[in-house]
Amino acid sequence: MILAAQLSDTHFDHSARNTERVEAVMGYLAELPRRPDVILVTGDITDSGTPEQYAQARTALRAAEIPVYLLPGNHDDRVNFRTALLGEPAATTPINNVYRVGELTVVMLDSSIPGQPAGLLGEDTFDWLRATLAEAPDGPILVALHHPPKRVFSPVVDVIALADPGRLAAVVAGDPRIVGILTGHAHSPIATTFAGKPMISCPSTASVLGGEWEVTPPDRVMDYAPDPAIALHVIDESFGLTTHFRSVAMGGWLAQPPV
Repeated sequence: MILAAQLSDTHFDHSARNTERVEAVMGYLAELPRRPDVILVTGDITDSGTPEQYAQARTALRAAEIPVYLLPGNHDDRVNFRTALLGEPAATTPINNVYRVGELTVVMLDSSIPGQPAGLLGEDTFDWLRATLAEAPDGPILVALHHPPKRVFSPVVDVIALADPGRLAAVVAGDPRIVGILTGHAHSPIATTFAGKPMISCPSTASVLGGEWEVTPPDRVMDYAPDPAIALHVIDESFGLTTHFRSVAMGGWLAQPPV
């Protein structure tokens, strides 16, 4: 099997709080008897895209010594993301990447629109996606992006979700190798379907956003009390996708029940 951990919406913001929460998650992953093969971070790495926030992220996310692959969200800055996290030259073009993890192909799409909270996959990204899928070997494929491409019944996220999701749906439905869609942005563990495939929205390590049945903006919609949470995706021998959600106690993970 292949085990992929997913973190999202870490919102490094110069504070110790959000850094410590990611450090707790990375410590939990590093101490697992079966460590993840890869860690995927699906956007909003930082809160406002400053170089100093990316420096925080770079240090904290390297702690587990597990490969970490990242994509930007609406709170990120493409130039600083590239230079500080990826070690690439400064550029404002979309940050799309593809990675191989054993038999698994992970396609990371940049759905951010600089200066805007909503998401969109541009024509250049679709050209890149089609070419990448055409070159991908047989085997399971996970497609990851920040903005959910369908309604998740969040009073905050649904109005700043992915625009024109039908274009992505056509690509996803047309490729049987794609076993799931991974997103962030929602600050909540969500399991649904998109274009006939599982769509998993990862919780945030920083906070939780309420659903339509819980809050109505502009009332308080963000809960900072819960422990940081992550998703753990298993790709089995039949290329099926199974996801577990896990909260990580800030006091430490108990490997065995207390005596």
